[in-house]
Amino acid sequence: MRPSLCSLLLLSASAMSQAADWPQWLGPQRDSVWREDGIVSKFPADGLPVKWRATVGLGYSGPAVWDGKVYVLDYERQEGELKNGPGTRTKLEGRERVLCFDAATGDLLWQHAYDRPYSLSYASGPRCTPTVNEGRVYALGAHGDLRCLEANSGKVLWKKDLVNQYNAPTPVWGFAAHPLVDGDLLYCVVGGEGSVAVAFDKRTGKEVWHSLTAREQGYCPPVMIEHAGVKQLVIWHPEAINGLNPKTGEVYWTQELKPSYGMSITTPRKIGDHLFASGIGGVGALLKLNNDKPDAEIEWRGKPKSAVYCCNSTPFAVDGILYGNDCQVGNLMAVRLEDGERLWNTFKPTSGSTRRASHGTAFIVRHEDRFFLFSETGDLILAKLSPSGYEEISRFHVLDPTNECFGRDVVWSHPAFAQKCMFARNDKELVCVGLAGE
Repeated sequence: MRPSLCSLLLLSASAMSQAADWPQWLGPQRDSVWREDGIVSKFPADGLPVKWRATVGLGYSGPAVWDGKVYVLDYERQEGELKNGPGTRTKLEGRERVLCFDAATGDLLWQHAYDRPYSLSYASGPRCTPTVNEGRVYALGAHGDLRCLEANSGKVLWKKDLVNQYNAPTPVWGFAAHPLVDGDLLYCVVGGEGSVAVAFDKRTGKEVWHSLTAREQGYCPPVMIEHAGVKQLVIWHPEAINGLNPKTGEVYWTQELKPSYGMSITTPRKIGDHLFASGIGGVGALLKLNNDKPDAEIEWRGKPKSAVYCCNSTPFAVDGILYGNDCQVGNLMAVRLEDGERLWNTFKPTSGSTRRASHGTAFIVRHEDRFFLFSETGDLILAKLSPSGYEEISRFHVLDPTNECFGRDVVWSHPAFAQKCMFARNDKELVCVGLAGE
């Protein structure tokens, strides 16, 4: 039977709607690429249009955009003094919230809140970007409260207490591994004996399998890759990076990769038939994926003056060059992928300083042949990145940094790019900035 014109138009409209969404960490395909057409090639001289601002509470959680709505997690502090310290847990009383806004107007459509005392280092709210899939929102709080909510209403469909159900102590910097949906399963980094990685039925919350044991679960989100026709779930905990069978949790391969302080954080990147992962302490490696069976071997490990060691933000690779923020120095670097040789570095899109700034951060998103960089200073930067250097095209101050790190004011929340706009937040407001071209 031939499809009707009406059905073809509906399918086309649905595809366009999906293309304009940013429903999870790093975008629709979790690859930090914005594929929407009609985007500005240079910012206007008088600045970008700010469409709306909405009040939010504390949080590192980035927004997700789906079907005309924006979802974000925050923390409504009621008692306790917020003090940042790398190894010191701050105790707070308050509520975690999942908020849903109208993407066009910024109006609050619904909220789901629950009491949640905090005992965390850098306790400024939830870490994880919501994951939106087939009309459901999956939200993971900083102390392991996992919620599945109806996307249009906020109704709770199911929930889990990962700390108590899996005997998984809250990491010092909180649960930070953004949940991943693939097919019928929801993948989470949990912790506890035999349950660093857990797969749930996304509709019911029933556990399907659990796998891996480590001293700590770490902070790195689960990553789905496909190589030689086989899907693999990549889990990087503080002791090793692992490839798993996503249907069963069977471990295909394991390679030791131990960042300092248990900080396996940055999303590993699949680049052709390679996988790159790096973290604090000068720990980084390029892994070669096996073409005959699910397996991986270390091709090279970074040295003190080679590679880039990322933490807060995920690096991006294009044409054999890796661009990423070095967590200990705080600059944006270009690194040759084949051997890790450093080509150039700059502080302009991270801290904006001229000297070392530990954990200097710029979130990197590619659009066509350019990059949108969201700096810890609250600036949106349009730039070209190439083996020869960093070329800044435009810059616009979106919002003020409201958090602190090592004596600097910072905003450390990954933005969303959707509906020809950028959606970004600090600890006070969520902002929508128009990016449509003429």
